[in-house]
Amino acid sequence: MADAQPRFLRELDTMIRARYPLIYLVTWEEQRVEALLGDLARSHGKDLLEWTATRGLCALAGSLRGVDQDESREPVAALQAVGKLQNPSLVLLKDFHHALEGPVVVRALRELGTKLKSAFTTVLLIGPTLKLPDELEKDVSVIDVPLPTRDDLMQLLRDIARVVTKSRRAVVELTVEQAEALVGAAHGLTLTEAENAFAKAIAQDNRLDGGDLRLILEEKSQVIRKSGLLEYYATDQSLADVGGLSHLKRWLERRRQAFSEAARKFGLPEPKGLLLLGVQGCGKSLTAKAIATSWKMPLVRLDMGRIYSGLVGSSEENLRKAIRVVESLAPVVLWVDEVEKGLAGASGGSQDTGVSARVFGTLLTWLQEKTAPVFVVATANRIDSLPPELLRKGRFDEIFFIDLPSAKERQDILDIQLKRRGRNPALFPLEELAIQTENFSGAELEQVVVSALYDAFADGAELEAHHLVMAVQETLPLAVTMAEDVRRLRDWAKSRTRPAS
Repeated sequence: MADAQPRFLRELDTMIRARYPLIYLVTWEEQRVEALLGDLARSHGKDLLEWTATRGLCALAGSLRGVDQDESREPVAALQAVGKLQNPSLVLLKDFHHALEGPVVVRALRELGTKLKSAFTTVLLIGPTLKLPDELEKDVSVIDVPLPTRDDLMQLLRDIARVVTKSRRAVVELTVEQAEALVGAAHGLTLTEAENAFAKAIAQDNRLDGGDLRLILEEKSQVIRKSGLLEYYATDQSLADVGGLSHLKRWLERRRQAFSEAARKFGLPEPKGLLLLGVQGCGKSLTAKAIATSWKMPLVRLDMGRIYSGLVGSSEENLRKAIRVVESLAPVVLWVDEVEKGLAGASGGSQDTGVSARVFGTLLTWLQEKTAPVFVVATANRIDSLPPELLRKGRFDEIFFIDLPSAKERQDILDIQLKRRGRNPALFPLEELAIQTENFSGAELEQVVVSALYDAFADGAELEAHHLVMAVQETLPLAVTMAEDVRRLRDWAKSRTRPAS
């Protein structure tokens, strides 16, 4: 096969030429694999057959002489029929892993594998998960079929655009950059899922254009929801909704195009991620949401609490499964909120028999070695709970400290919060209020506005300055009640992190 073919396809082609008798393909994409096997069968001069429990053996390309199709629905009979085939063939067994729960079927498959070593027929099992009994582990070769590449998805988009344009069923208006953005949004979907997403975008308004990006991203929520370990966040908050943090915003803005193909050609690696430390309520979580919106990437939240479970060894497997799902969706922003809580006990002082340490080790290794374009935004409130290994350079691109907002930043935050609630900030003494709210966090400033609105509503009046002043006077900020903790956090961050403002 040509070097331009995907690596897994070249590997499969080599195995077929080397006369491997039994191969297991791990994938959901039966139709895509059928098309690829059809090309391989033609190039090798072989018939292409398939088996399903509902239809038995049937020919997709070539002939199937001397086989009773009804009788071949039974797995053992199907395997025996494959052993008697006269023509060199590729035989695709769909969902056959369910039949391998029976010892007779396992024995029949092992005997068939031995017989096919001297023949030119290859049996390929296909299923979404790898399920092999111990007896077959040494007899069956396994290939993980990756999800479609960007080139595959771009070709699909071109084909769909050509069909709908020719039939005049929809208008297609896409620049090269918009097409690349749609393909990037669809990356991580199967071809069928991507085709459905593009079709849904067209059906919505009989158009396919750059405005369909959000809809494509939302289709990924189905993949995330099925994993059970991750949460998809549909967010419309931008960096403009984050008050202050000028240094952090500038850092993010200069990396906004770093996931593009132009950046790869320029020689840039994809950004790895950020660790955001700081006082509670100062915008760490909001920043994670704003990054995804600004960079037009889906936002996925990893809840470390879901990773842990009661079964020994399952916590590490849960994390590996979550990582596989996230990487399949790349490019993506992965938000790990309050990471210190999920890694409590990683230093060995807990009573969890080392589970946290093993999960932490798996996470550290992935952060250091990951090559998929997954931008990790980890947030933490307590530095004394963070293992020092997490802070080492190479895990993240940068560690930012988000402090309590300055007077100017408090004024900006009040301005944003009033605008969000339909009020004109120019009607309120924001400069004076910013002075009165020293040591208030961004979240506390938001609650000042909300509390003032409740009071105004209860009075049957429009929001006025005195409502805001009253709400400020009634609020005791966390930085006052936990002054020692905040001071310790600030002192630690001075020489170890980069200031966000």
